[in-house]
Amino acid sequence: MSFRRVSSEEWPILTESPLPTHRFFDQYVPQITFNGGVPVYVPIRAPEEASTSNVPASSWKIDFDELRRAITPKTKQIWINTPHNPVGKVFDEEELIEIGKIAEEHNLIIVSDEVYDCLTFEGRQHLRIASLSEELWQRTITIGSAGKSFSATGWRVGWAIGPAHLVQPMTAAHTRIVFCVNGPAQEATATGIEKALENGFFEEQREAYEERKNVLLEGLDKLGLPYTVPHGAYFVLVNTSRLQIPEDFEIPKLIQGRARDWVCAWFIAQT
Repeated sequence: MSFRRVSSEEWPILTESPLPTHRFFDQYVPQITFNGGVPVYVPIRAPEEASTSNVPASSWKIDFDELRRAITPKTKQIWINTPHNPVGKVFDEEELIEIGKIAEEHNLIIVSDEVYDCLTFEGRQHLRIASLSEELWQRTITIGSAGKSFSATGWRVGWAIGPAHLVQPMTAAHTRIVFCVNGPAQEATATGIEKALENGFFEEQREAYEERKNVLLEGLDKLGLPYTVPHGAYFVLVNTSRLQIPEDFEIPKLIQGRARDWVCAWFIAQT
């Protein structure tokens, strides 16, 4: 995903346009539009066989020519998410380097959402794009989350890592919006990271999640619903086109008119 600046005359177009059907963390769009930007979507495309059979998350690919075409003179940043919510894709080094090349060609900042960095499966390694070269470090902000790392999302503790010339202006804006997370939560997070690195917490948590993931996949296999096998994060992307919802099934007003996946999720929860 990338974004560009817009004039005040263009702003009504943003507020009236429906949210695209691409799948990503829902806060990306308001974070961009709040600052007067226009999100430009470059999807990770599924393989053809994903509609009928199980596929690995690594088979979802970015068309890098498509990414280049999406960039305009107004483009400021490229946002990436790895491990990916909700595909479960863990970007490999070759993919990250290609994204980095495009950012360098157009002098773009990279915002890399890596909040699921502690949760990868099948021995896959999470790579940070900022660690691949000095040039990429100088143009990248890396986002982390204690809530995701420790399965404590209610704490709302996160961090951003990057070079001073990017972090300092970001900090200046942040302190005028939310000021900071409460002190005890920050201290607890710092202690938690130190202890987790000593006692193997992240490895144990990864094993526990992998076990749960396998139970869920077995259930989906029994239902005959094809899915993407995640290599990271805690999501399983399921193809629900085979799911038959009775015509008399009552759909609450809250989700009437929304995409079918909302209805499917409600149906599964109720049955």
